[in-house]
Amino acid sequence: MDQSSIVFVFQLIIYALLGIAFVFTILPLFKVSFWIFRIGDFPRLQIAFVLLVVLIFLPLLHQINYFIITLEIVLTLCFAYQISRILPYTKFHSKQLQHSKENSRNDANIKILISNVLIENRESQKLLDHIEKENPDVILLAEVDDWWDDQMKEIKEDYPNFLCYPQDNAYGLNFYSKLETATLNQNFFVEDDIPSVEAEIILRSGDRITFYGLHPRPPVPSEHGESKERDAEILLVGEKVKKNDEPTIVAGDLNDVAWSATTALFQKVSGLLDARIGRGFYNSFHAKHRFLRMPLDHVFQSNHFRLVELKRLEAIGSDHFPIFIELSLESDAEVEQDEVEKTDRDQKEADEKIKKVE
Repeated sequence: MDQSSIVFVFQLIIYALLGIAFVFTILPLFKVSFWIFRIGDFPRLQIAFVLLVVLIFLPLLHQINYFIITLEIVLTLCFAYQISRILPYTKFHSKQLQHSKENSRNDANIKILISNVLIENRESQKLLDHIEKENPDVILLAEVDDWWDDQMKEIKEDYPNFLCYPQDNAYGLNFYSKLETATLNQNFFVEDDIPSVEAEIILRSGDRITFYGLHPRPPVPSEHGESKERDAEILLVGEKVKKNDEPTIVAGDLNDVAWSATTALFQKVSGLLDARIGRGFYNSFHAKHRFLRMPLDHVFQSNHFRLVELKRLEAIGSDHFPIFIELSLESDAEVEQDEVEKTDRDQKEADEKIKKVE
């Protein structure tokens, strides 16, 4: 292949990347639930990287003219937009959830481990090793089938308060708690094969908190193909949280990224805080492909809590990394930390999304 052919092929690659990055920057701006419009919400970090590559190489492959200058301006705006969406999840942004003021761990703390185990994964010992090492108070597992449910039986002695709903559709959900639970319920907010967990947990200090565990269906062609069910389930929980006004935690594989419009709307509706803001991405998916990583597994908490520790654990054979978090319920936290605020427009948008599946 001669030099001109190599240049031509390289130009084709750059223009293909340009088109993909531009399309997946623009499509999510439309409030359409169909998967092709929502898929661009996910790889914003990857799209920003592709845009940067194109911005660098495009002028090197052509003589500078008005068309190239216009393209560079458009691509720069797209790049700036993508960076603006992911910037809050870096250390260049102020922290949304404060670090704990307590000098030592106490009875008002709660340690939580969440993990999408991947239904066909059979490396359960890796997860059990994490549980032994981290000693969480609460465990939430997604994609649990009968095999995984059986593997977890050995922890039930230490976690006597549990609710297990294994399924072979990749939406089985198991909840385990060392802490006493005043109530422990299973809900089907939107779809009758997509369970969630709602628990009132009593901390060792005697304080009571509400916990929701979720794993809604993703907007991908192999599933439903739309995001309206996922969005509605997340927002319905947000509505319940806001009505409660008690210390609350919402956790799970939400099949949505931290920086999506739906996640932002959920935070506004619920008022809950995200410990990742101002700290890092904590990308939990894809465990096996570094370039495809993004934050899909979440723990949101009300402003009654402060953060003790947040970390991503080592891989367990799943396509998701487990996430571990320790929170401290502190009496002055609510006064010093503002809830995420919503507008009437936000509430109207949430109501419309919920109404679509009612």
